[in-house]
Amino acid sequence: QVQLVESGGGLVQAGGSLRLSCAASGRTASRYAMGWFRQAPGKEREFVAAITWNAASTYYADSVKGRFTISRDNAKNTVYLQMNSLKAEDTAVYYCAASITTATMRGPGPEYWGQGTQVTVSS
Repeated sequence: QVQLVESGGGLVQAGGSLRLSCAASGRTASRYAMGWFRQAPGKEREFVAAITWNAASTYYADSVKGRFTISRDNAKNTVYLQMNSLKAEDTAVYYCAASITTATMRGPGPEYWGQGTQVTVSS
């Protein structure tokens, strides 16, 4: 069992930056691939970024490539999402997720979800 708690959301102006954090707890949390998803009002939840358990590989949605960076610190059981050059269309609730592999995360879907944190970008 893995528990995920996000933090770092808020209100930012377009062009600004935010860093989201996700603290994972559970005996094997550091062995899970981690990722971020988001859901804007009236839209389906969508994949944003993922990172393998050892940080060897990262994956991004086309809409955030070059602007967002996912990273992790296994010593702290924490994954981060650095978001730069934010746009109004990045406004959404951002969810942290955990899965055995990044493939299953983007395929069947994550096994574990956080409660979400709101990111609002004003234009």
